[in-house]
Amino acid sequence: MKNEGKREKNWKDLYIRSTKLARAKQLGIEYPRISDAELRKNSISEASEQINVLFVCSKNQWRSPTAETVWRSHPKLNVRSGGTSPNARHHVSEDDIRWADVILVMEEKHKSRLKAEYTRVLDFKSIHVLDIPDDYRYMDAELVEQLKQTVPSILMIE
Repeated sequence: MKNEGKREKNWKDLYIRSTKLARAKQLGIEYPRISDAELRKNSISEASEQINVLFVCSKNQWRSPTAETVWRSHPKLNVRSGGTSPNARHHVSEDDIRWADVILVMEEKHKSRLKAEYTRVLDFKSIHVLDIPDDYRYMDAELVEQLKQTVPSILMIE
């Protein structure tokens, strides 16, 4: 008799969960949602772990690849770069955004484009605008210097 009560309860739980999953799928929502505390814990890397940083510009041609090259060898960072333009060398993907702990964009328009395209995925991501205009070529000395001055304070690294 005890087992039947438990069995019935499990069946009801499974039914309720499956209907919630189906409804969440219709709405494009992840279910079950992860608690805020767990999201923060997952997004904040431990001091001993590396930080995943995504650098973003328009075409992924000069600024973000330069940033990736400059910071690639830093022991506390894993870096990638991408562009917001459809004809970028590497267009920023949902996987890139999910991978990143921190997203550093060159201009405000890049932040706006990312938010327009990946609204849900960016809900708990840290995005910082570096305010670096499209005036530089790949590995331009002035661009490298700007990156070396601004990035450490944002990422709290040395």
